[in-house]
Amino acid sequence: MAIDYDRLMSFPIPEIRQDYGLPELARYGLSVGLGQDAMDMRQLAYLGALADDQRAMPSIVTVLGHPGFWLGDPATGVDALRLVHGEQGLTIHQPIPVEGSILARTRVTGLIDKGPGRGALLYTEKDITDARTGQHLATCRGTTFLRGDGGFGGPQGPVKAPHQIPVDAPDHVFDCPTRPEQALHYRWNGDNNPLHLDPRVAQQAGFDRPILHGLCSFGAAAHALLAVLCDYDAGRFGAMDGRFTAHVFPGETLRTEIWSDGSFQTRVLERDKIAIGNGIFTFREAS
Repeated sequence: MAIDYDRLMSFPIPEIRQDYGLPELARYGLSVGLGQDAMDMRQLAYLGALADDQRAMPSIVTVLGHPGFWLGDPATGVDALRLVHGEQGLTIHQPIPVEGSILARTRVTGLIDKGPGRGALLYTEKDITDARTGQHLATCRGTTFLRGDGGFGGPQGPVKAPHQIPVDAPDHVFDCPTRPEQALHYRWNGDNNPLHLDPRVAQQAGFDRPILHGLCSFGAAAHALLAVLCDYDAGRFGAMDGRFTAHVFPGETLRTEIWSDGSFQTRVLERDKIAIGNGIFTFREAS
């Protein structure tokens, strides 16, 4: 079934209410690489390990209120076997509480037809609010490349322009080694795609072994930005956006290169591949 532009633009994505607390914070933080230095008190604060200092990793909003694989519903008209995650962004409006109940509402915000044989771009946003107070906590932005779905007669623009990385050397670098079993941990944040878990599925997709979730690499980049630019102060973390440009194998080292203007990119050190490109970070304005 081909994409119907109006139907997909207004597709009823499930609203999610989720209760969470220190176990969810710790699971997420560990799954994106925090805690590898068990003596680093700054990291331990984001893992529920310190009774007197408990904090939420800002990028946990990418997994809170996850609506599931709604694009797998045949009613969307999308070829779900060929889609890929193209871009991800988030904005923190208020520091994320260490425990509570949230409401997450996801909607389609744009759909670009690149033409027959060229696919389509689907833009979505997820707004997260405190279910008890109604306070707007965060907004997540995503771009999905629908490789098998161009030519349905939809608009050809506007296409989001990527942020340009400076040509000079970065001002900071931050290395985050990933673990060989990291994808097996990250899956418990709500992403059970077998491409990241089952060697047989990975090989059918053309990979030697399962690859790391893109949002896990995104979380590692968020850790780098939190550490380098915010000195582990989540209250200063405002927004980040990046484009997925290459896969990562669990066990590889992610080096995030950061410029003083907030530009960043994350490189797979062993293969010298940019895994997250065109990145930009901004600080949160004081409320």
